[in-house]
Amino acid sequence: MGKGSLLFWGFRTPRELLRARLGTLERQVIDIVWASGEVTVRDVHARLDAKVAYTTVMTTLDRLYRKGLLQRTKRSRAFVYSAAASREELDQLVASDVVSGLLAGDLSAPLPFLSNLVDAVGERDRALLDELERLVKSKRRQLNRDSRPPSGSEPPRDQEDV
Repeated sequence: MGKGSLLFWGFRTPRELLRARLGTLERQVIDIVWASGEVTVRDVHARLDAKVAYTTVMTTLDRLYRKGLLQRTKRSRAFVYSAAASREELDQLVASDVVSGLLAGDLSAPLPFLSNLVDAVGERDRALLDELERLVKSKRRQLNRDSRPPSGSEPPRDQEDV
């Protein structure tokens, strides 16, 4: 078996992870919301297969709202729904959760993950590897700035020095 030919069963992309958490109708509805911007139950019902009952669409929109994927406002007698985050923002949140999970725990555990990440990025695209390096350098500068005391201030003195 060559390098990279071993697949992790059950490993999914962030988008696949999100989709696995939603039912088929929920996925169809969120796709309609992303494509339309703002929708009512009537709008979504009109875009779905005629076999789906109006009340089922209403319940599905409410479930997506309760899951935090949709926002809603009341206009007249109807709710108007919009996405709480774009598809890309949601992908980023899921990816962040996956990476956080991989980095949690034992301090040495992330090393294989990080090594494989660099290998995968390098094999895919040299420019992407350069971008990863730029991001790392930028984060280091930010952390260094944030950890320095403000210029012109003296470090705190111990009580014994007073």
